[in-house]
Amino acid sequence: MGEILALVEARLRSALGEPDARASVTFLGTDRIEVLRFQDSWSGSPDGGSTGDGRSATGQDVVRYVTLGMSAQPMADPSAVLADPVKGPRAELILTVRAGLADTDQVLRPLATLAASPQVEGVVVASGGSLDLGAPLWPGAPFQSVLVGESGGLVPDLELDAPLEPVRFLPLLPMTANEAAWKRVRGAQELQERWLANGTDLRDPLRRSVSLD
Repeated sequence: MGEILALVEARLRSALGEPDARASVTFLGTDRIEVLRFQDSWSGSPDGGSTGDGRSATGQDVVRYVTLGMSAQPMADPSAVLADPVKGPRAELILTVRAGLADTDQVLRPLATLAASPQVEGVVVASGGSLDLGAPLWPGAPFQSVLVGESGGLVPDLELDAPLEPVRFLPLLPMTANEAAWKRVRGAQELQERWLANGTDLRDPLRRSVSLD
């Protein structure tokens, strides 16, 4: 487990630089989950609101919160009688927001809660799925749930020796209550298309729901 997490942290540092803060959260009956914070600036051209890669179209600083510890154990099929201790998907979570607009540092424990959900609830976190906290991601946040985006963009997948599956770094895209309800009916792809068509900045911690008419 320690060797895998060391490789994961090395991949994060090579892709995102040095973290400027980290916190550790332990839930009863689970392995420790850390959350690393990375600060970044980007002055390039717009990249599309629904890509989830975290680059700021306006050049404003962004902050990324990344879990470390979720990938120590493979995620097990909840229908399986016995969990395979080796085989199964592995992942870490990435949340990117614009810096300085909200108290987003309070997302550390909620993000660790989501990362612990495979151990606590036996769920498999994968692209296109959604995760619901039942409470705001941070104080005053208009989001209580997230859409899980595609891996391989901001941080490349980390290949491990067979039979272990690669570690995938999954971006989390915050959803308002209306968007989450719409996604349950229409699906993840249609919600992402709606975000893209409206130029939605998914990094904005204060944004309102996209038009769903």
